[in-house]
Amino acid sequence: MLSNPDLSTLVVRAERVLAQLEAWLPPAPPPTDWQAQAFRWRKRGTSRGWLQAIQRPTLIQTDDLQHVERQKGLLDRNTRHFVEGKPANNVLMTGARGTGKSSLVKAMLSAYADQGLRLIEVDKDDLADLADIVEQLEGRSERFIIFCDDLSFEEGEAGYKALKSVLDGSVSTSGDNVLIYATSNRRHLMPEYMSENLAAKHQPDGEIHPGETVEEKISLSERFGLWLSFHPFKQDDYLDIVRYWLTVHGCSPESIAESRRESLQWALERGSRSGRVARQFARDWAARHV
Repeated sequence: MLSNPDLSTLVVRAERVLAQLEAWLPPAPPPTDWQAQAFRWRKRGTSRGWLQAIQRPTLIQTDDLQHVERQKGLLDRNTRHFVEGKPANNVLMTGARGTGKSSLVKAMLSAYADQGLRLIEVDKDDLADLADIVEQLEGRSERFIIFCDDLSFEEGEAGYKALKSVLDGSVSTSGDNVLIYATSNRRHLMPEYMSENLAAKHQPDGEIHPGETVEEKISLSERFGLWLSFHPFKQDDYLDIVRYWLTVHGCSPESIAESRRESLQWALERGSRSGRVARQFARDWAARHV
């Protein structure tokens, strides 16, 4: 039978061992704040990930996005059907940088958050956790868009197969309250090489069959039911966007007219006439002239 001093010594040692174990074990993920409208998927090392609430998500209105009317209309219709519980498609948006792809997704949150739409940003490096994310959303009454921005894969990346698996059965296998919206500068999400075209086969009837490598790359992008392409803006479109943002920032018509030459030079120096460049110029001009 242990004496009181011996028992106290054992308790102290046990507490030290537990403290050391706690230092090595990953912390338990915090509970999800389901009152939030937007989330980021977070992960520490090999520990289980969690949904981190974004308390002040970026608010973008659909009217702020100019000269992408067709893309805006198609994405809005698809998102509205999703929120209403109707069949809807996963969406892949590709094309020129700075033309409003990711902003358009955030604008959908602004438009439909009051109707139960929620947005979850997932980094490309965490796509292997898609199954875990979908599992946490199962049974929720909200409608979730899992948003992957600037998505592309190199050969053999783990996230490729995870995304392909979630997309494989449309919304039915990943829950009818989940969709994937992704943006990319690559139409097929993976690098394409000239050598891959050499594997194409020409059939006797004239039909061309791509090689297996090309087929594999195409197969992922084809699992997105809706494709939206974004193209570089013409000069007049760029100037329209500049005028819009200068007006938003309170510039006078005279100041807006005066900004034309400098706004074109601004775009030339950056090698792009995009909506992003137009907004950046408008901020700079307004700061100096309002």
